[in-house]
Amino acid sequence: MDKLKGMLGFIGGGQMAEALLRGIVAKGLADARDILVSEPWDERRRYMEESCGVNVTEDNSEVISRADTVILAVKPQVMQAVLEDIGEKLTDRQLVISIAAGITLDVLEGGLHEGARVIRVMPNTPALVQSGAAGLCRGSRATAEDMRTALSIFGAVGVAVEVSENLMDAVTGLSGSGPAYCFAFLQALVDAGVREGLARPVAHELALHTLLGSVRLCAETGKSPAELTAMVTSPGGTTIEGLYQLETNAFRGAVMDAVRAATVRSRELGSK
Repeated sequence: MDKLKGMLGFIGGGQMAEALLRGIVAKGLADARDILVSEPWDERRRYMEESCGVNVTEDNSEVISRADTVILAVKPQVMQAVLEDIGEKLTDRQLVISIAAGITLDVLEGGLHEGARVIRVMPNTPALVQSGAAGLCRGSRATAEDMRTALSIFGAVGVAVEVSENLMDAVTGLSGSGPAYCFAFLQALVDAGVREGLARPVAHELALHTLLGSVRLCAETGKSPAELTAMVTSPGGTTIEGLYQLETNAFRGAVMDAVRAATVRSRELGSK
C-alpha cells in the first residue's frame, strides 16, 4: 500500500478511530507522528497520545487547519454540531470521510462548504481486531483517487468495498449489524452444548473455534457455503438431521428477515 499524502486527522477519538489509526500505522499507510486526533475528553486524549503515539488536541479547528484527510469519527447525534463547527473552515484540498451511521451524503455535503469532497463509510466492529467489513460510497464531488484513498484506509482494518449510496442501508443491515447476529448464533451453539451435557467453558471453546474454523475454511478455499455444507453432510447422517431442524424452524428465512429489518430501520433513521 502507498503511504497517505499529508497529515491524517480524526475528529473523535473513540474505539473505531483507534482501530483505524492502529491499522493504518501497522500497514505503513502513515506514521503515528503524521496523525492528529481531536478528542474532548482529557483522559482519552492522554490514552491516545501515550498508547498510540499520535498527536492529540481538543480543538477541531486544529485538525482542519493541518490535515489533508479528515475522518469524522463521531456519533450521529453530534454530527450536526460538528458540521456547524468545521463546515466553513475546510478547503477544497481536503478529503472528508464520515463513519457516522445513517448520516447521508446530502446531510454531509449540505453541512460543509460548497465543493467539499466527501465519502461516507459504514464500518463494523470487527475492525477493532483488523477484521472489519466496510461499505463506502462517494459524494458528488469526490474523485476516483479520493475513493482509492478511503478504500486503502478501511482496507487496513479488513475488507472495504464501494457501493452506491442507495445500498448503504443494506450494508448496515448486513455487515454493520451482522456481528450481533453472529454473536447470537455463537451463544445459541454454546447453550445447545450445555443443554446436551457439556460444561459451559468446553461448549464455548468448541463453538467459538467451530465458527472461526468454518469462516476460515470458506475464506481460504474459495468454495461457496453451499459447497462446504455438502462436504459436511453425509446421506442419512447427523448433520442433515440438524440442518433439517434448522430449515423446519426457518433458520435462513429468519436471518434474511433480520437483515431486512435492520436495513429498513437504517432507512428510517436516515430519513429523520
